[in-house]
Amino acid sequence: MGPIRGLRKKKKLERKLDCNGTASDSSEKDDAIDWWDDFSKRTNGLHSASKGLDRFKSIFKVSRKTFDYICLLVKDDMTAKSGHFTFLNGRPLSLCDQVAVALRRLGSGESLVTIGDSLGLNHSTVSQVTWRFVESMEERGLHHLHWPSNEVEMAQVKSKFEKIQGLPNCCGSIDTTHITMCLPASDPTSYVWLDDKKNHSMVLQVIVDAEMRFRDILTGLPGKLSDWLVFQSSNFHKLCDKGERLNGKRFELPDRSEIREYIIGDSGYPLLPYLVTPYDGKELSTSKTEFNKRHKETRLVVQRALAMLKERWRIIQGVMWRPDKHRLPRIILVCCLLHNIIIDIGDETEEGEVPLSIEHDVDYKQQVCDVFDSKGAYVRDRLSLLFI
Repeated sequence: MGPIRGLRKKKKLERKLDCNGTASDSSEKDDAIDWWDDFSKRTNGLHSASKGLDRFKSIFKVSRKTFDYICLLVKDDMTAKSGHFTFLNGRPLSLCDQVAVALRRLGSGESLVTIGDSLGLNHSTVSQVTWRFVESMEERGLHHLHWPSNEVEMAQVKSKFEKIQGLPNCCGSIDTTHITMCLPASDPTSYVWLDDKKNHSMVLQVIVDAEMRFRDILTGLPGKLSDWLVFQSSNFHKLCDKGERLNGKRFELPDRSEIREYIIGDSGYPLLPYLVTPYDGKELSTSKTEFNKRHKETRLVVQRALAMLKERWRIIQGVMWRPDKHRLPRIILVCCLLHNIIIDIGDETEEGEVPLSIEHDVDYKQQVCDVFDSKGAYVRDRLSLLFI
């Protein structure tokens, strides 16, 4: 998936959402207890959730404020078509019920049957409600995933990156991760998805800003492809090659030379004029060693983002059981949108939400790409001289 353009707007929840799909002016306290208390009492697996909103967040992965915002985003789509979704006791699912079911499915990674049993639903209802939510979020939430649309916004991105370890004019950090799948032996296309680790997998490439916000993603390609080939297949790469991306304001060095905009990546990527990778080798000069140290520390932001994505939206963390390979990229996209919405709304990350490790691609070794561009080497060398 190439870059998704659009102006990101942090929408303020001036009115609270009635869970039947209409806005109301009820107090925040009433809004917090009405649907949530009723829902937790009506479901089998969430009785302990009546302890408060912290428990709410642990179950649905978002705060109540963000939950309400998501409901407002998908309200028209989720309530427009009468799906006649009901609990096993015959009670119809409200808008909030449907969003809760979808978030639980995406956030827990549990099977349709397990979620259905815990919420008092038929597993087919869980599936249909989740997919309706995914379809709606694809359209309604896209403005939360976009490349900086103007110089002011890009300047903010650069400033926050520079504050990490002093790399000037850096616009993003790139990395990939694998979404593993269990495919039936009878699937004639299963070999396409078999990677070097003998796993069936789909790759996700992301570019993030310094706040771990996804700015560009690409998914849907087989996991056996190298990072370089995935990047080469991306629209982002094509735009950069045509001079239509990372073509903004240059940074002037003390000697009056200039450095263009760029992103950073690990050694699995090529060294290009707009993609700066670390130096290889052991006998490096002091400035090159220092550059590698700062480069690595700055790259941690994308590793943390991917680890957080998989920790929070566990449907893509483990091995997915026989997923629809045409639908999976759309599920991955929606998980990325939800990740960004949490950042945009300003949800605080609690201690229990932070992954214990930034290893988002366990058992996959570091790749090495030998593609080298002299103009990229010039940019890297100029940057390293800043740290003498």
